[in-house]
Amino acid sequence: MEERILVVEDDKKLNDGICLALRADSRRFLQCQTIREARAIWGAQTLSLILLDVCLPDGNGIDFVREIRRTSRVPVILITVNNMELDIVTGLEAGADDYITKPFSLMVLRARAAVQLRKKEERTDRFVMDGFDFDFEKMEFRRDGVLIGLSLTEQKILRILCENKGATVKRSRLIDAVWQGDTEYVEEHALTVAVKRLRDKLEEDSQNPVYIRTVYGIGYTWAVRR
Repeated sequence: MEERILVVEDDKKLNDGICLALRADSRRFLQCQTIREARAIWGAQTLSLILLDVCLPDGNGIDFVREIRRTSRVPVILITVNNMELDIVTGLEAGADDYITKPFSLMVLRARAAVQLRKKEERTDRFVMDGFDFDFEKMEFRRDGVLIGLSLTEQKILRILCENKGATVKRSRLIDAVWQGDTEYVEEHALTVAVKRLRDKLEEDSQNPVYIRTVYGIGYTWAVRR
């Protein structure tokens, strides 16, 4: 299976060097030098790993990590400089999986990338439970073997609920994740309508849901049946 690695680094020589160091027959590299370019690639491609410089011409890589983590668990390795310890801590708290400091050994880079790619393989984009079979990578969703069509908004909501199975996800987090921070023009009612449509498609009785439960005044949860 092809591994797609996004390298976001504004130093073209270093960007090319990273790709050369990680080169393998099974890997495809997508290179860019700005967050804007990275956002376009990330939105259009299924990625295996992102190597992301913290300081980019059009913004901070850590902010982009936060954006990614609203809807994706793709591994992210931050590229930073030796004296920016605060960036490292903030980046890890934002959801980065690892970091590497400039100047770095290409051998160390290869090792750290290999660890994250291995973890990616161990993680699954598939959720199976009580007759449900959700393949988020292929965007195929079934109940008792029957294919169910879901909109992109419904897929995003479902993925977040499944990834947090048994826990309550706040409405504000769902809105921010689904509409990617552009919440100023999103009504609270939009989430309610989207959840209702999702229930209509997945629950046997959407008026008395078993799985997609409302936690009143807080948000929603994918309930675990006892």
